[in-house]
Amino acid sequence: MYTMLELIADSRNGVPMHVHQNEDEHFVVLEGSMRIANGDERFNAPAGTTVTIRKGVPHAWCNVMDVPLRVLVVFSPGHIEDLFRAVAARESDDIAALAAKHGTLLVGPPLLEGVHRISSPRT
Repeated sequence: MYTMLELIADSRNGVPMHVHQNEDEHFVVLEGSMRIANGDERFNAPAGTTVTIRKGVPHAWCNVMDVPLRVLVVFSPGHIEDLFRAVAARESDDIAALAAKHGTLLVGPPLLEGVHRISSPRT
């Protein structure tokens, strides 16, 4: 079982450092380039790059480009989709509590100042 989603992140969009307690997370960069932290390693991942983050490893990503980032994200095993539904529906303003309820712990700041936004509303 796995969960797969397509992520489109506007410029300056990203997530804070976090840990998935139950899932490995796999990124396939389709368009653009993402800045990613995988444990202590930090690097740019342009289109065509794949990155695997093992469960329990702190990680974060952000789009520092001026164009949208398009990424295929696969979680294995699955069942994390309820986290994304809860965040999208803003069932609570306490993102850390929502994430923890679904096995994801926020453990640090975003990669760069001024980048952190959990969602990227499209207009």
